[in-house]
Amino acid sequence: MISTVESTPVRPRALTPVALDLLRRHPLIAVLAAMALAFQLSTGSFLDATNLSGIATDAATLAIVAVPLALLVISGYLDLSVGSTLALGGLVGGWLAGQGQTPVVAVLGALAVGAAVGAVNGVLCCYFGLSAFIVTLGMLTAIRAFAQQLFPVPLSSFGPGFAWLGGSRIAGIATPVFIAALVLIAGALFLALTPTGRHVFAIGVNREAAHLSGVDVRRTPFALFVATGAAAALAGVVKASVLDSVVAGTSGAGFELTVLTAILLGGVALTGGSGSVLGVLLGVLFLGGLQNGLTLLDVPTFWQQMAQGTALVAGAGLAYFAPRRGPR
Repeated sequence: MISTVESTPVRPRALTPVALDLLRRHPLIAVLAAMALAFQLSTGSFLDATNLSGIATDAATLAIVAVPLALLVISGYLDLSVGSTLALGGLVGGWLAGQGQTPVVAVLGALAVGAAVGAVNGVLCCYFGLSAFIVTLGMLTAIRAFAQQLFPVPLSSFGPGFAWLGGSRIAGIATPVFIAALVLIAGALFLALTPTGRHVFAIGVNREAAHLSGVDVRRTPFALFVATGAAAALAGVVKASVLDSVVAGTSGAGFELTVLTAILLGGVALTGGSGSVLGVLLGVLFLGGLQNGLTLLDVPTFWQQMAQGTALVAGAGLAYFAPRRGPR
């Protein structure tokens, strides 16, 4: 007896929808791929392993700060003082190392200073209800002036122990990249697996509704302010270790705009309530790759700054026109 049932070929139906959904949620993936291809064809060395490693190392400090700042923005707040906090953290950590303290003490001292700056921002914004934009903009100037007053001359030569933080490798990975990876993983797990992570989105979407639902709308963003300050100080220590020097007046100058560009490009809505750690990572990689590719092409610094400014405007546009989405 011959069966009349015709066999139906099995088609890979699962992968295509997932890939399309990923591209829909994160169109920067396609932009990043196109940029990498263009730079590779133009330079012939952009996708070399050595160059990619350099991009990752240079972008590590940006990623360390971008993750907690993105969470803060998702909750409806903003911190524009991260560049000055980065400088102060690097100065404090470098100074402690130069005084003969162990690298652990130097890092902890810098983290304490950064957390203190974040706590001041958090108290003023979360508990006193002051505008985060105005408060942190004022702190940007105040912290920079304070750092210049404490350290009027550049600091350098912090010793081999301190240099380990920026120049060593852990499991074959550059230490700054390893630290950035830990921060990215911790941020992603925090948003996906913890109730507080869900509260971050709830506060950003509707603060009043979150309060009526029993969410502590003060403590959660306050903690994010502290985490952002500490992360900025840690990034400053890493940068000081890599360069073996810190200058109070210039270290981290404009960094707040760079990190804001990264998170906006990554799909974090400046109005709060939407964003993801994956998007932040894509934004960081895009900016790192853009700067590296333009440098390989010997593009003048002026045009590099123009490109970064254009990227900021594009990121703001994406955040405005993209549909509001929660965790993803």
